[in-house]
Amino acid sequence: MKKPSDLSPPIPADDDPDWADQRRRVIGLGERSFHKSYYPELRRRVDDLGQAHKALQDQIEFIRQLIDTIPNPVFFKDAKGRYLGCNRAFEAYIGISRERIVGAGVADVAPPDLALIYEEADRKMLAGDHLQVYEAKVRFADGTLRDVLFNKAVFFTRDGTPAGIVGVMQDITPLKSTQAQLDHLAHHDPLTGLPNRVLLADRLQQAMILSERRHNLVAVVYIDLDGFKAINDAYGHTTGDRLLVELAGRMNDSLRDGDTLARLGGDEFVAVLLDLENREAITPIVDRLMLTAGASVEIDRLDLRVSASLGITFFPQAEDITADQLMRQADQAMYQAKQGGKNCYRIFDHEYDRMLRSRHERIERLRDALESGRFVLYYQPKVNMRSGAVVGAEALIRWQHPEHGILPPAKFLPLIENDDLIVSIGDWSIEAALRQMEDWRSVGLDVPISVNVAGRQLQSSGFLEKIKIALARHPAVAQRLELEVLESAALGDIDEVSRVMTACRDLGVSFALDDFGTGYSSLTYLKRLPVQTLKIDQSFVRNMLADPDDLAILEGIIGLAESFRRRTIAEGVETAAHGEILLRLGCELGQGFAFARPMPADQIPGWMATRTPRT
Repeated sequence: MKKPSDLSPPIPADDDPDWADQRRRVIGLGERSFHKSYYPELRRRVDDLGQAHKALQDQIEFIRQLIDTIPNPVFFKDAKGRYLGCNRAFEAYIGISRERIVGAGVADVAPPDLALIYEEADRKMLAGDHLQVYEAKVRFADGTLRDVLFNKAVFFTRDGTPAGIVGVMQDITPLKSTQAQLDHLAHHDPLTGLPNRVLLADRLQQAMILSERRHNLVAVVYIDLDGFKAINDAYGHTTGDRLLVELAGRMNDSLRDGDTLARLGGDEFVAVLLDLENREAITPIVDRLMLTAGASVEIDRLDLRVSASLGITFFPQAEDITADQLMRQADQAMYQAKQGGKNCYRIFDHEYDRMLRSRHERIERLRDALESGRFVLYYQPKVNMRSGAVVGAEALIRWQHPEHGILPPAKFLPLIENDDLIVSIGDWSIEAALRQMEDWRSVGLDVPISVNVAGRQLQSSGFLEKIKIALARHPAVAQRLELEVLESAALGDIDEVSRVMTACRDLGVSFALDDFGTGYSSLTYLKRLPVQTLKIDQSFVRNMLADPDDLAILEGIIGLAESFRRRTIAEGVETAAHGEILLRLGCELGQGFAFARPMPADQIPGWMATRTPRT
C-alpha cells in the first residue's frame, strides 16, 4: 500500500510548458481545487525554507557572538577596503559603533597617517601577499597611542578570487614596555643606571670604528675610588650604595655629550671619551673627573669623601689592538696610579707592559716545561765530617732547556716565587724525591732526601693533604723525607704554618731551616717553628777563613743551635780547612764541593761506591 506522500503528484519544473497550461487551468478551477492538488506540497516546501533560514540566522548569530567573545579586536573588510563587520573589542578600541564601522573605509575610522599605512598594506595583501604580520601604532578611544601587532589574511570566493581581508589586533604595549625594561636591565647597572659592562663593550667598539673613520683619538679611562671600602665597612652597604649613586651621577655630568661612563661593579668605573684631537685634550676632562670624585658628599649628616685613581690608554695605537686589550691597558695603568700613592692618574706605559708580557711568556714556558717533563732533580750529598758517612742528599731542581741546556734554579725560580706555578713545581719535586728514594732503596742505598719548599707552597691550601697522599704512595721511605724552608721566606700566619709543620712531623717528615742567618726573623722562626736542623748559609762558611766577622757569626749560630737543641749543617764547605774549623766549632755535618757537586740521580750509587770515607 502506498504512503500518502507517494500519492501526491510530482512537482513539475518551472520551464515545463505543460505546467504553465495546467497552472492556468488550476487557477480557473478555484481555490478548493488548488488546495486539493498542490497546496500540501507547496506548504511543506515553504516550511522547509523557513526552517533553513532560521537555522542560517542562528548560525550567523552564534558566529557573531563567538567572535564577540574574542578579547582581541577582530575586523573584516571587503576587497575595496570597506568594513564588513567587527567584534565588540574592535568597537571599544576604536571608539566607534559597529553600525558606523560597517560600510566605512579605513580613512573613516583611522587617523590619516595611519590610514595610509593600513591601505598600502591591504593593497599588497590583495595583490598577492596574502598573509601579513606587522606592528603599528594605533590611537585608541582613550587617546593613547599604543603598539599593536596585526595578523591579517585574505579570504577568497569559491572561484579563488580575493574577497576581502580578516584581521586580528593584539595590544603589545605591555610586552614592549617589559621588553624595554629587560633590555635596560641587560645593558645598565641596576644601582646607578649607568651602562654596564655589556653596553660599555658595544659603545667602545663603536667608538673605535668612529675613531678610525674620523682620524681622531679615543681615550679609555679606568676609575677606581680610593677609600670607598673603608666607608662601606664603617657605615654599611646602604650608605655605600647612596655614595656610589651620587658620585656616579656627578662624574657622568662632568663628561661631554657623546662620552660614556659605565660601572663595572663595586667602586670601579670606566669612561670612554670620544673625538680627542690629541692626548693633551684629555687633561681638562680627567681633572674634572678627579675633582668630582673627590668632592664631599653629605649623606644622613655624614660628610663623606673619597678620591679616585685613574688609568688611561688611547686608541688607535701603533699595533692592532682589541677593545678587551684597551680595557686591560687602562686597568694596568690604574693599578700603577694606586701604587703611585692614589688620587692621581697614570697613562699606560707600553715599555712596562712589554716587560710584563715578557715575564708572562717566560712563566708560560716554565709551565710547559713542567707539563712536558723537562725538569729533573740533581742531588748533592750531605756528609758527617767526623765519620765520613753520607747522611743524606739535597734535591736541587734543574731545567733541561731545549736550547740552553741544563739550567740551575737561580735562572728560573725567582721568576715564579710569587706565582702559583712554584707550588706545582714544589709538589712535583716532593713526588720525584720520594720515587728516587724508593729506586735507590731497591739497589741497596738508604739515602734520606731533603727537598726545598717555598713559603708560598707551605702556606698553600691543601699542602698537608698532598703530603699525606704522597707519603701513602711511598710508605717505605715516608720516614726519610726532609723539607727545607728558607729562613728568609715570608710566612704570614706563623701559628698556622707551625700547625702544618707539626702535623707533617707526626707523619715522619722532618724540617730544616735553610740559609739560616740571612733572614730577618731568625730567632722568631727558630723559636716558633718545629724544625730539627739549621742549615748555615754558605756565604758565612766560604768566607770564614778570611773574615773574622763571618767566623764569629758561625760560632754564634752553632751556639744558638745548641741552646735550642737543634743540629746544624754547614753549606758551602769548599776545602778540608773549612771542615776542620767547623768540627772545632761543633758542627759535624757539611755539604759542598769538598765532598761532591750536585749530580744526576744515576751517578749517586757510583760516587758512593768509589769515594773514600773522608771525601
